[in-house]
Amino acid sequence: MRILVTGGTGFIGSHTVAALHRAGHTVRLLVRDPDAVDRALGPLGLTGRDVQTVVGDVTDADSVRRAVDDCGAVLHAASVYSFDTRRHARMREVNVGGTEVVLDAAVKAGADPVVHVSSFVALAPTGGRPLDTDLPVGRPRERYMATKAAAEEVARRHQESGAPVVVTYPMATLGPHDPHLGDQLDRLRTLLRGQLPIWPRGGFPVGDVRDVADLHVAALRPGLGPRRLLAPGRYLSTAEFVATVRAVTGRRLPVAYLPSAAVLPVGAATSALQRVWPWHIPVEYGAVYTCHCDVRTDRDAPAPTRAVAETIRDATRWLHRTRRITRRQAGKAAQPD
Repeated sequence: MRILVTGGTGFIGSHTVAALHRAGHTVRLLVRDPDAVDRALGPLGLTGRDVQTVVGDVTDADSVRRAVDDCGAVLHAASVYSFDTRRHARMREVNVGGTEVVLDAAVKAGADPVVHVSSFVALAPTGGRPLDTDLPVGRPRERYMATKAAAEEVARRHQESGAPVVVTYPMATLGPHDPHLGDQLDRLRTLLRGQLPIWPRGGFPVGDVRDVADLHVAALRPGLGPRRLLAPGRYLSTAEFVATVRAVTGRRLPVAYLPSAAVLPVGAATSALQRVWPWHIPVEYGAVYTCHCDVRTDRDAPAPTRAVAETIRDATRWLHRTRRITRRQAGKAAQPD
């Protein structure tokens, strides 16, 4: 089947493209920069010759219609994932506006299924309930999370009309080979560099990008109608997350923990400063707020195929191999198996 993938040069998108190619599908990418295709897919064993490309933007209806033409299914993974306040305008444009354009064009073209890659944060805060696909759309007090919730509402409106829209919910996703070093891997790098000595209490569910890609291959089966699918993942408190990084690297990584409510004002202040400060500030309101929401999985949630320690080890090893951290910062994770 020919499948259109938006966001195919991103972290989740590129891994999904590679998994779809291995499964025998023909993949078409909608990309703004054709040169990004080789850079994103090369580490995963593919080149631009292995996929079809259409140059355009998810916010441009004409280019989306050209890309959707003659495709049996669509996977919409394009999204701006960042807690950087300088990117708020683009987040709204892509995460909400792009979702409206792509899903509308895909449904009108008769694609089946149309997979919308959402996020667990679109359901936050959950009021203490564990993650479940029956949860209402969240009302988060953070801009990135709010755009994902608004995009979720777009997808659900199509589902309510009977369109074969499938929504997937990746967790806080880690693993190797991130073409753009998104916020999640960058936060791990910052921790390994010793630049995050204070963490809020709370936690978040962690998943592996390779599990998300496998979920998307399974989700792209026609004829099953609208569905919502949690990606595999495991809840970790912030203390458990740091302890896992310590075990993987063999490093002490001194960290102090404060109540998340006490750290939120600091995150809000640094996010306000980030609007005018030219260099990235690692303490972000969105990251603190995610921990504060403390969204948990339960025993019925899909289990990851890899242990969280393996996911973090592979991510750390990749950060070292791509010279984003030193051998000392990677610790024993830099050693071959």
